[in-house]
Amino acid sequence: MATNYVTTVKERCRMCYTCVRECPAKAIRVVTGQAEVVDERCIACGNCVLVCSQDAKQVRSATAELDSLLKSGRRVAACLAPSFPAAFPDISHEQIVGMLRVLGFELVLEVSFGADLVAREYRRLLGATNGRGFIATTCPAVTSYVEKYYPELVGALAPIVSPMVATARVARKIYGDALAVVFIGPCIAKKAEAASPAVAGDVDIVLTFEELQQIFDAQCLGPDHVEPCAFDPPYGGLGGVFPIGRGLLQASNIEEDLMNGEVVATQGRSQVLEAIHEFASGDLGAKLLEALCCEGCISGAGIRNTLPLFSRRRLVRLHVCNRMESLDQWHWQENLRRTENLDLSRSFEADDQRTPLPAADRLKEVMARMGKDSPKDQLNCGACGYDTCREHAVAICKGLAENTMCLPYTIDQLCQAVREVEASNQQLAEAQDALIQSEKLASMGQLAAGIAHEVNNPLGVVLMYSHLLLDACPGDSPLRSDLTMITDQADRCKKIVAGLLHFARQNKVVRYPADVRELVDRALRAIRVPNNIEVRAEHHLADPIAEVDRDQIVQVLTNLVTNAVAAMETGGTLTVQTSDAAENVVLRVTDTGVGIPEENMKKIFDPFFTTKPMGKGTGLGLAVTYGIVKMHSGDIRVQSQADPAAGPTGTTFNVILPRRE
Repeated sequence: MATNYVTTVKERCRMCYTCVRECPAKAIRVVTGQAEVVDERCIACGNCVLVCSQDAKQVRSATAELDSLLKSGRRVAACLAPSFPAAFPDISHEQIVGMLRVLGFELVLEVSFGADLVAREYRRLLGATNGRGFIATTCPAVTSYVEKYYPELVGALAPIVSPMVATARVARKIYGDALAVVFIGPCIAKKAEAASPAVAGDVDIVLTFEELQQIFDAQCLGPDHVEPCAFDPPYGGLGGVFPIGRGLLQASNIEEDLMNGEVVATQGRSQVLEAIHEFASGDLGAKLLEALCCEGCISGAGIRNTLPLFSRRRLVRLHVCNRMESLDQWHWQENLRRTENLDLSRSFEADDQRTPLPAADRLKEVMARMGKDSPKDQLNCGACGYDTCREHAVAICKGLAENTMCLPYTIDQLCQAVREVEASNQQLAEAQDALIQSEKLASMGQLAAGIAHEVNNPLGVVLMYSHLLLDACPGDSPLRSDLTMITDQADRCKKIVAGLLHFARQNKVVRYPADVRELVDRALRAIRVPNNIEVRAEHHLADPIAEVDRDQIVQVLTNLVTNAVAAMETGGTLTVQTSDAAENVVLRVTDTGVGIPEENMKKIFDPFFTTKPMGKGTGLGLAVTYGIVKMHSGDIRVQSQADPAAGPTGTTFNVILPRRE
């Protein structure tokens, strides 16, 4: 049997999953975001073609085959489906027949007569059911769905050909077996039906109305360029209403009595699936189920115009009414009698495409991968094309779907990616700040080294002679106060130069296991804290041992504690805390001092920046602290509140150090 009736143009597929949602057979497989038709599962209903706004679904064309057939020299008959008024609303049937004859068709028949014969067969079938239920087989998409997904119901398929096949058999009976038959209609599934082994050879080629319009356009053939012609006999009657929902029942004079429920008619994807399911379970209780996969054949995928449903119904109805007014009843009855013994039966074969449900553990694993760990996580939004999250998970297990089809899952993944990007941007910004700070420290280090080298020697001479003079000066001399000032300031210069040398020195971190609590105690013992400041040391360490350079970390703590004491001139509380944080050790120094103004926060680690009065600080303490922490591959962060109106003031420095190198 021929396959590949519908294919996907991958360049046009936009991952909307509309085709997945509308496919009654779930014959769409999504691979890397592209929706492709699974041929063996496809029932060729054409729903995916109708709903794809990007024209990504393409129907296999038979125009080349038709061209070869028309050039072969054989007699060729065009059998026009009764839905043609809905496909060509601006063209009369006489003009369409004329256009078909210009294309090379010797005969143009109306399938409505074949529909009349099929209607007669259904009247006979329903009268002889003896309680047995049947599913009408006029819609090839419904027939294929039953064969593939309800193979146990194959025996319930009415053993009657469709109007297309009936018309082909009538045409050959009247015009000879050598006649080639081309069916032209609204349905893609007719292509698959014509290739079925059960009716092989009845119909040579199937064209959709859209393909016929393409041929007209390619040959610039319009209704004004041809001579109007009538259909060739036999002429049809009420069979012309077959393409409208419940048309079979009216043509067969079968009543859908809601009171006895022996006949049920339905159309449309969701209702047809539900009806077949209930028929299989025995809950339908009907002798005949007439189901059309589309909203009637007038809505088939082979009709591509913008007319709404009921306008199409009206066009078909008007054509049938006009036909019935001019129909020669005697000849119509005579043609029915001539075809009384025509074989209109056929058989069906199961083509089971059902796959077993995945194991519960596998299904649970797939659900968890999409973040659906509990029933409340199963939103059943349908964005993936499946009605429920569970159905989506089953499709994933069967290889028909992907995790990324789940919209909430994709949004969560996107949000997580955004958070990761934001974190990366934050890390990049911090790295850039650290690089700028390192460049500042490097340049200032070079400057400091040069100054210290040039100033240190003459400063030593000044210090030595100033102290000699001070020692030689009598205690009551008026020069003693001046000499004291000189020695004090020279000593201060010595301390500044020593700080510059320490700052400029290329320190190396020598790590040894150390008890962080002891380092805190050493730093606190080394500083004289005024009596009006309360000192608290709080340790919350599960493991107090860390691999650090002891002296350098003591210097860090000393600098931070010294600054905290200086910020609390009127007294307060100094708190030094230690704690664990994953693979890190955190040192926290908190004061209740005046705080750091917002405008100074970005400058506190700059060399020589200080808010202390002249003579009270060099502005190197925090710069050195920053360098030591970074050499330990750590981080230092500060929070400060300097506005008394906004609450208690104070500053907290957090030093995060890796526990191990």
